[in-house]
Amino acid sequence: MTSLSNSLPADARTPSLHQVGGEVSDFFALLKPRVMVLVIFTALVGMVVSHVHVQPVIATISLLMIAVGAGASGCLNMWWDADIDAVMTRTAKRPIPDGRIAPGEALAFGLVLSAGSVMVLGLAANWLAAGLLAFTIVFYAVIYSMWLKRATPQNIVIGGAAGALPPIIGQAAVSGSVGIESIVLFLIIFIWTPPHFWALALIKSGEYAKAGIPMMPNVAGPQSTRRQIVGYSLLLFPIGLAPVALGFGGLLYAVTGVIGGLGMLAFSLQVFRQREGEGEKRAALGMFGFSILYLFLLFSALLAEQGLGLFRAVLS
Repeated sequence: MTSLSNSLPADARTPSLHQVGGEVSDFFALLKPRVMVLVIFTALVGMVVSHVHVQPVIATISLLMIAVGAGASGCLNMWWDADIDAVMTRTAKRPIPDGRIAPGEALAFGLVLSAGSVMVLGLAANWLAAGLLAFTIVFYAVIYSMWLKRATPQNIVIGGAAGALPPIIGQAAVSGSVGIESIVLFLIIFIWTPPHFWALALIKSGEYAKAGIPMMPNVAGPQSTRRQIVGYSLLLFPIGLAPVALGFGGLLYAVTGVIGGLGMLAFSLQVFRQREGEGEKRAALGMFGFSILYLFLLFSALLAEQGLGLFRAVLS
């Protein structure tokens, strides 16, 4: 890790007394809490589509450990990426490049949380779910962060598998198996990830270039990236409706999927058309923001339908 320590600011390489054992909020920030919320949400949907009796205590512990495991991988990602975070404006204030937490502290924190979350999930739920969580942590922290992110413009495409796995882990935790339902949810998130992140990459390409990260706009060019955003949005439309065809998505989900899918296509075409100045920025930010709303509403519709079904089953 010589290159990492040499590229960090002096105050981050040699932390002062106030940095050792940083504030609780600083350690919490290492876990990427906004990502953790999405992980909990999608893992919960993976649980409820399993059509099995869910023991509340086991489900709660499982969700907590899945969240901790996701946070641990985010922490390890921040530890490894501290050098590039320091030169990008949107990440420069993260705890490590800002000098609030020493790299060694973050590494130890991430490793302890990784081991603990996998062990507790295995003991509380089952070892299939624990193994999938361990694979997700290793994939994100090692395969994506240490290799793909700095090696290929397909980093987000391949690395997106890590962010798409929580529904599968959630289903495995409550059912002990992996079914078609969670696999479809995995595919939805996996195909959603490139257009979501590439929209932001279009307007942050200068920062990625400065940090030496081969994002798609920097390597293939903005126009190729725009075409791929449209292509992935087209592919997402039918995959987003797959739960309806497979019978675990109802009318609410179908309406949400059609309207949301058309919205993704409309925003992607706007990104394709707007290629200069403020128009380009507004279109890209619009695509980025709507993609978050699309995924949230899609999974919320599924959660609402499945939750109503469970409620009716209890009453009957």
